[in-house]
Amino acid sequence: MSSSCSFWLHILLVVGGFFFCTFEQLEGGNAAAASAATVTVGNISRVEDAVDFRIYYGQTFKVIKNLVDGKSYLLIQNNSRMATRTKYCTARIKSFVIPLSNYSLDADYNFPVSFFERAEWIKYLGVFANMETRANQVYDAIKENYMCLMKAAASKTTSFKPTVAWMKYDNGEWSFTKDTYKLKLVEDAGGENIDNSINKYTYNTSIPDDLDEFHAILFTVDVVIDETNTSDPVGYTLSTFLQNIDFDDQSCCTFLTNQSLWRYDKRIQNNTTLDWNDGAVSQPQLVLADLIEAFFPSGNYTTSYFRNLAKEGVVSITPQMCNRDTSIAMEPTIIACN
Repeated sequence: MSSSCSFWLHILLVVGGFFFCTFEQLEGGNAAAASAATVTVGNISRVEDAVDFRIYYGQTFKVIKNLVDGKSYLLIQNNSRMATRTKYCTARIKSFVIPLSNYSLDADYNFPVSFFERAEWIKYLGVFANMETRANQVYDAIKENYMCLMKAAASKTTSFKPTVAWMKYDNGEWSFTKDTYKLKLVEDAGGENIDNSINKYTYNTSIPDDLDEFHAILFTVDVVIDETNTSDPVGYTLSTFLQNIDFDDQSCCTFLTNQSLWRYDKRIQNNTTLDWNDGAVSQPQLVLADLIEAFFPSGNYTTSYFRNLAKEGVVSITPQMCNRDTSIAMEPTIIACN
């Protein structure tokens, strides 16, 4: 668990997904296995939204299989006969007797699925510990809150949806995001992405025609999300952005005059590690609530992961800021929705 206490289990972000494996493949046609005492599996999890993993339940075992790398895990209940004699350990499949009380898994934040899908990976973790009921409760609470917030955003009474540009600067070039999950977040929060007809991917600030075209697009934008990578989030300020964007006349840009310029580096640890890559991916309802506030400012909501670059600096998080009992599983943060 990160010292930020921003999410309950880092491990739920493990890359990949799992598909069905047949009972015959697992039992190998062994007639003796068929006569083994039935062990109640108990609570189960069903994958609802995530597309990269699947779970299969037998009478005394569970299987998860990764749709990305093809690896499988056979999880055998510890009070079954199967647990004493069935072992799989190959390049493609590994077996464990469960429940496990202490384990770790590799994590990768870069697989291209939505925050909403990533949150369901808590069900994956629950399978290893026979805690599907708890995992289901957490995900159901997150999903219900997310859907409520999305509905509330859609009902905002404005004359038009704010146009949002999610973009970054790298080696003298600006580019607009093509990541589907980021574009979907904008839509779920009640915003509108820049026109799909913009098919030029990068704009070189040292080429006058590129810079003019880039500026022309920005003049139509209401909100900017700047995801430029930096080794110094503390030192990345409005001045940094303005220098990179190379504007002579800032008064013509709505997002600048309205101070609607955002970054997702509000919470950092050790001045470099973003909580965006930690807590945010496990609680998408907070990300959505942040964006709704960015698009439709109310003034009575404090964002968790996004900071207004024109108004805010970063927040350095430390273990001392964790004001809860870490021996108790963390509950998802539910945002008031009406």
